[in-house]
Amino acid sequence: MPAVIIVGTQWGDEGKGRVVDWMTAQADLVARYGGGDNAGHTVTVGEERFALHLVPSGILYPNKLCLMGAGMVISPARLSIEMDDLAARGVDVSPDRLKISVGAHLILPYHIVLDGALEAGRGKGAIGTTKRGIGPAYTDKSARIGLRAGAMRDPEDFAEKVYQAVEDKNRLINRVYGQAMLDSQDIAAEYCDYARRLKPYLTDVSLVIQQALEEGQMLLCEGAQGTLLDLNHGTYPFVTSSSPIAGGALTGLGFGPRHVTQVIGVSKAYTTRVGAGPFVTELTGTQGEKLRGTGANPWDEFGTTTGRPRRCGWLDAVILRYAVRVNGLTHMALTKLDILSGFETVKIAIAYDYRGERLEHLPLDAEVLAECRPIYEELPGWSEDIRDVRSLDALPAAARRYIARVETLTGVPVMLIGVGPGREQAILP
Repeated sequence: MPAVIIVGTQWGDEGKGRVVDWMTAQADLVARYGGGDNAGHTVTVGEERFALHLVPSGILYPNKLCLMGAGMVISPARLSIEMDDLAARGVDVSPDRLKISVGAHLILPYHIVLDGALEAGRGKGAIGTTKRGIGPAYTDKSARIGLRAGAMRDPEDFAEKVYQAVEDKNRLINRVYGQAMLDSQDIAAEYCDYARRLKPYLTDVSLVIQQALEEGQMLLCEGAQGTLLDLNHGTYPFVTSSSPIAGGALTGLGFGPRHVTQVIGVSKAYTTRVGAGPFVTELTGTQGEKLRGTGANPWDEFGTTTGRPRRCGWLDAVILRYAVRVNGLTHMALTKLDILSGFETVKIAIAYDYRGERLEHLPLDAEVLAECRPIYEELPGWSEDIRDVRSLDALPAAARRYIARVETLTGVPVMLIGVGPGREQAILP
């Protein structure tokens, strides 16, 4: 009855979708436990590249059951588009393979309008939200005025609820934010159609999971975003509105901790961040540009969801140690090691300097973090192209030393190393 949780250890974009894809072969069920279509999980299978935003990454394996948990906020419009795209590419997205929790909350057009208006109103203090309506949807959930997926079981009644919700939000949109009011009638009709389509997918995901675990099946829990974007434990206020850490899997899917056998933290071999907020190891010169790439390659550092260039920097062991602590990591997966090929030397931040004081642990105050400077350890780099390497012993000695140093600094073994975007480009030590 094992449950394995996959979490991001940085600010998201670590390659969780690829790690989930690699591990799905061993699993029976794959479940997304939080977030919405602000997530962008990229998986490359052969020559095909799939960008998944809502549907669990396990959908690319036939005969695996994929679940969308109550901790998610789901846009019926974007989910329908994603399902159509997958179906057009030969992926089975029938109700036999994909289930939606009745407890998941829904993103409606007014959430997207409010997200944009709120972000614009922050001016220079903008957080860098994806403007997908995620924050406002979670706000409605907390205020107990949101619409849950279970309401779609009765499409006509659901349409009435949508109509009234749009009418209510129109007053806020128009009077407070000065935005044009939305067409309540058209939106209600549109979402009635979505309800008819998605009704067969609705179920009690917690019950499905419990029954599967009791039968000895393996559950793979797929997180979105990363540890430092966690609402409670991230670099607040530059965070998301959900809980991407391991605890979020339990609350988002509805099962207990006794089933968890592994918590795998996914980290890039360096660090990236999208949006605003402090970033201690950020590189702004040619080295940062080399890590980012030009954008001509899908493997380059540009957001899967937004297309925005990612901020890039050296690996930060202070962050990783923090992720080990708050998630209870048992293993690490290190992705994109191939990107470090060609650097004469590579660096790892082992501590911070804050006004002359050495900090070994991550400060939770964003203002303090913004003043921190990295204390680096420098290691020899390597020039070899490692994208075709499939064993640890075949890696250059400098690359092996880099991996070993990550293990020492975090106290957690590296169980998987990504050396390229393809499903087969992985090393299992």
